[in-house]
Amino acid sequence: MENEQQSLFAAVDALLEEAAAQDPLPHPDERKRLREAAGLSQDQIAKALSVRRETVTSWETGRTAPRPPKRAAYARLLEGLATLRPVNAVNAPQPPTPTVNAVNAAPSPAPTVNAQEPPAPPGYGVNAAPSSAPTVNGVNAPRAEGAAPTPPGSGAEPQFRDRAGRGTAPQGPTPAQAAPTPAAPTRNPTPTVNGVNAVNARRHPTPLEGNGPLVVLDGTGHAHAAGGLVLDHPTTTLPALISWALGPDADLRSPRLHRNGKDGDPLLVLTAAATEALGLPLVLEDRRALRLPDTHPALKQLAKGKWQLTRRGFGPWPRVYRPATPTTGRQCVQLAVLPWGALDPRAWGEDTAELPAPELAELLTTYAARVLTPRGSTAVTGLELMTALRPPTRAARNPQTNTWESAPVAGSLVRPVDPAPPEAPDEHPVVAALYPRAHQRTPDQVLDEEAYDWIRDPELLSDAECTRTHAVGIDVNMAFAAAANRLVVGLGPAVHASRPRFDPKTPGCWLADLSALDLDPRLPSPFTPHGRRPTGPAWYATPTLAYALELGHPVEPAEAWLRPDNGPYLDAWYTRLRDAYVATMADLGVTPALSEPEFLTAMAALPSGSKQVLSAIKSTVKGGIGKLRERPQGAGYRHGEPWPALERPTWRPDIRAAVISTARVNMHRKMLKIATAAGEYPIAVLSDCAVYLSDGPSPLDFLPHTPEGKPLPGGFRLGVSPGMVKHEGTQSLLWAVQMLDEGLNPARHIKGHDAAADGE
Repeated sequence: MENEQQSLFAAVDALLEEAAAQDPLPHPDERKRLREAAGLSQDQIAKALSVRRETVTSWETGRTAPRPPKRAAYARLLEGLATLRPVNAVNAPQPPTPTVNAVNAAPSPAPTVNAQEPPAPPGYGVNAAPSSAPTVNGVNAPRAEGAAPTPPGSGAEPQFRDRAGRGTAPQGPTPAQAAPTPAAPTRNPTPTVNGVNAVNARRHPTPLEGNGPLVVLDGTGHAHAAGGLVLDHPTTTLPALISWALGPDADLRSPRLHRNGKDGDPLLVLTAAATEALGLPLVLEDRRALRLPDTHPALKQLAKGKWQLTRRGFGPWPRVYRPATPTTGRQCVQLAVLPWGALDPRAWGEDTAELPAPELAELLTTYAARVLTPRGSTAVTGLELMTALRPPTRAARNPQTNTWESAPVAGSLVRPVDPAPPEAPDEHPVVAALYPRAHQRTPDQVLDEEAYDWIRDPELLSDAECTRTHAVGIDVNMAFAAAANRLVVGLGPAVHASRPRFDPKTPGCWLADLSALDLDPRLPSPFTPHGRRPTGPAWYATPTLAYALELGHPVEPAEAWLRPDNGPYLDAWYTRLRDAYVATMADLGVTPALSEPEFLTAMAALPSGSKQVLSAIKSTVKGGIGKLRERPQGAGYRHGEPWPALERPTWRPDIRAAVISTARVNMHRKMLKIATAAGEYPIAVLSDCAVYLSDGPSPLDFLPHTPEGKPLPGGFRLGVSPGMVKHEGTQSLLWAVQMLDEGLNPARHIKGHDAAADGE
């Protein structure tokens, strides 16, 4: 019986995969309009797609539809033409007016010729609903005949390269398309229609499906979604609220980011008032476990309704579900309880959880549309994003049995694997089997790839440096994300090798002696986190050893743990987070087109209270990488025993080591370039921040440029893109020297506070 059910599930997944792979096309009339508006002939289209002119005619009249692979190319062409020739108020075909609740429907304003409308994301014009048209009975109003989902903007790379999830994922706009996030609209006395304030609702700058992926409950029976939507919801019990969130009245959707993935679960954000209205306490008594006791009446209500909780229980981010069945499918709702600390101030900002419900809904939806609907802390979301973009399995038909079954997705992390002994933390069973608990592993026993924390010996300050007036810090944008770009990492288990020949293209860890390489002491060593010279053989990740080879050091490993099954697993993750970061910076007025002085001015003008989404994106990067080596938590843990995180395919300390190693090497390569070309040396480095002594308070006062006035190639460059740098802070020379004399790291305090303690 169980095998039959699994076979049915696999067959359904295969059908969903086939449906998701169909590239959306606009209405045939719109296909013709787009071509004619661009001044193209049917012959030109036919020649480009290697078909006959009569075939294009059939596509534009609707007699036939293109088939793969022509369909994907035709969809790409029409999407590009739609961006160039969007529909305006004159030529936009109006969808038929829904008749549901027609008595209460507000009349739709007539379109005005050449009227100025808010910019809408690019899409097929026939499918783009005019922003001024209200939605009647918006929760369940029928879609206009022939309408298809609005195509996404930029997002994960596979969605354009592999045609995955085309037209379904709510992705963020490209930097050129990014529009400022609208402020939350004020409540209007206009009555709601079927619980939706449809007349006043505005489009979110990123295309959303349904009413978006989440709502914020204000405790008065209203659920606030992005764009000013206000929905009515049950306020009495948790089971009723969960059922509402999964039903058509809520219409909460979070489409999958990959055709082999799963749609996201609806997110209900509970304010303090909503928490009390549902009978939940404002403060968790169990501050250690951070979960509600199983005996609480609200949890008994859930159990009575056949709802279950995940292993972490009902805490700040509880997940409530029912086991999937062939008739019901997946039923799961994610909650975020704000008074219990669901939004960490270090990631989201101090007062974000206290924002009014409409503003908070807009902010969280922007993050969800550009990154992922939050599923926990930003660290948890960063890790979940990896799996959402590269799911481990897909449905495939077994040619021998002719049945559907689960098959691995190429390039993904499919199953948990044990780390190599040098890669494992001290608590891991692999290490516990080799060494007693009190043993302190030496560099030739443990892989120590961590971020920089280095200061220069004050005795090495030159007379010229001591005459300077300022200490200026620069910080690399999204350093760990930039390091993940095009990084080849292991996908399968490690294989041990003795006396291997070093291959910079093979991920893994290598035991080698780099102590003989003589480097300038005014720069940190690229081989150690503390920046001091290695003293003997040690374990290194592939990027570190490859950099040693780049510096001219002979590399002769004594042994290695290698991963022959490998690939650029994090590429899609980097692309999505890069696009989210750049789009969010564009919302704040900082774009890649700015010159260096303009960039510094724009960054200095950023209001302190406008960076919540930006801060969350950066925390998603660092937290996601950190979660790759999540260590055991809780007082009940016993040394040497497995912990729950080890059951995840994404528990991969080797990938974390490779990313951090690459980020540190990238940092050193740029510092070395500036030192060689301009004689400028840092006095301190902390992770992705470097502090230099300068004659002025600006990075432009010490960063070298070419005679043409351009940034030094290969050095630090000011700008908004990941891998470029921004101004971190400026202090006086006397302050910096005093910090060095006290053995403190100026890079940690260059902004006037402890950056590491604040989660930066």
